[in-house]
Amino acid sequence: MTAGDAGGAQVKSAVRTVELLEYFAGRPGLHSLAAVQEAVGYPKSSLYMLLRTLVELGWVETDATGTRYGIGVRALLVGTSYIDGDEVVAAARPALDRLAEDTTETIHLARLDGTSVVYLATRPSQHYLRPFTRVGRRLPAHSTSLGKAILATYPDEQVRALLPPELPALTEHTVTDRERLIEELRRVREQGFAVDREENTVGLRCFGVALPYRTPARDAVSCSVPVARLTPAREQAIRDALFEARDRLALATRRL
Repeated sequence: MTAGDAGGAQVKSAVRTVELLEYFAGRPGLHSLAAVQEAVGYPKSSLYMLLRTLVELGWVETDATGTRYGIGVRALLVGTSYIDGDEVVAAARPALDRLAEDTTETIHLARLDGTSVVYLATRPSQHYLRPFTRVGRRLPAHSTSLGKAILATYPDEQVRALLPPELPALTEHTVTDRERLIEELRRVREQGFAVDREENTVGLRCFGVALPYRTPARDAVSCSVPVARLTPAREQAIRDALFEARDRLALATRRL
């Protein structure tokens, strides 16, 4: 094997390692070797050796039988270090705290990653009836107010290049046609905020605004409210609070 061949093999191994970790990250729980092999398509012998190496390093965990595999604790440590070291998350904390106090509802800070948004920070609602949220959660951008607020800062052609013509439905209310979504994004640009009308979770409406420290935007803040608690006056108060939070965040992130 030449030096170039060895380098290529090392790169392939690195790519496979990342793909495996992303596979496990997107599928909670433990999975058999056969199920993993069917999903990723690697030769079973090399897949087994790679899994055993990742288990020894703590990136992958296995059950008592050693035949089922899932994401390991080291992935959590790396994810936590990303959040802890992110300047936007640090700068946004006071504004997120204030927004949560003003609205008493669930607040999210999320970042666009491909065609999805990933939650970087959350503030839980003060009410008993509230949505389940967690840092690191990944959702399709087109079904969330966070994602739509960010996508609205992109030209239409870039949105077309990013998203497929047909979009997956999470609920019966999800916008699944790309051109219809683009029409909605034009309204988002005009009004300055985006709305998720039970498109991600039935019974939940969310309002989102993009953070203007970067153009196009990559981050957004949202407020999630159960529709049972939402009135026109309440909706207006939440939008006003989001605009105020956006202005505070613009100041906090102006040097980033």
